Amino acid sequence: MATVVSMTWEELLEKALQLPSDEQVMIARALYENLAAEEDDEDPAEVEAAWAEEIQQRIEEIRNGTVETIPADVVMAEMRARFG
Repeated sequence: MATVVSMTWEELLEKALQLPSDEQVMIARALYENLAAEEDDEDPAEVEAAWAEEIQQRIEEIRNGTVETIPADVVMAEMRARFG
């Protein structure tokens, strides 16, 4: 029986990056499929309700001035400058 050795995610990532690219792809695919399966387990009504609550909270923050909005043209200009 194999011994399970505890390591941090950084250590695990470092080890994974040393693998051949085809094995890295297999790990990435397995992680993605695992995350997708978890999303499938979520109740769509609960997800919708959580998003509605988040949207309402953000609207309130804008209305009461607790957050600063950035005009879209400024954001787009910054993105073009950065990623160009």
